[in-house]
Amino acid sequence: MTLYIDADACPVKSEAERVATRHKLPMKVVSNGGLRPSQNPLVETVIVPEGPDVADMWIAERAGPGDVVVTGDIPLAARCVENGALVLKPNGEALTAANIGNVLATRDLMADLRASNPFMQGGGKGFTKADRSRFLDALERAIRAAQRG
Repeated sequence: MTLYIDADACPVKSEAERVATRHKLPMKVVSNGGLRPSQNPLVETVIVPEGPDVADMWIAERAGPGDVVVTGDIPLAARCVENGALVLKPNGEALTAANIGNVLATRDLMADLRASNPFMQGGGKGFTKADRSRFLDALERAIRAAQRG
């Protein structure tokens, strides 16, 4: 069992590290650079080469049943769900086989709408304290579920 963090622009790395440490769970923080490595022996900072989706591919090739993945990248989440991993967004939303199709379709629809309307503003709402709290609760539940098998 491993906790994988898609670390580029992830606002909950330190929270995930605290939970992983409490459960004595190995954690891999994956990015293409620019992160300060943790001194925690359970945390491995994985630096992948520059390039589109290289970190995502690295995680998707390794995450599987019994693992937990934290990512806001919906295509990566879909691949990890397909591989049997438990997946959480940084706001605590669980992405599962039951909902990933709808989430992926909505993402694609919004990308198409933004591409067709140059005046449509991108970006979502800001990351809140409530999102952080929901994430911590969801991560705790996901780790316990993964431990149960």
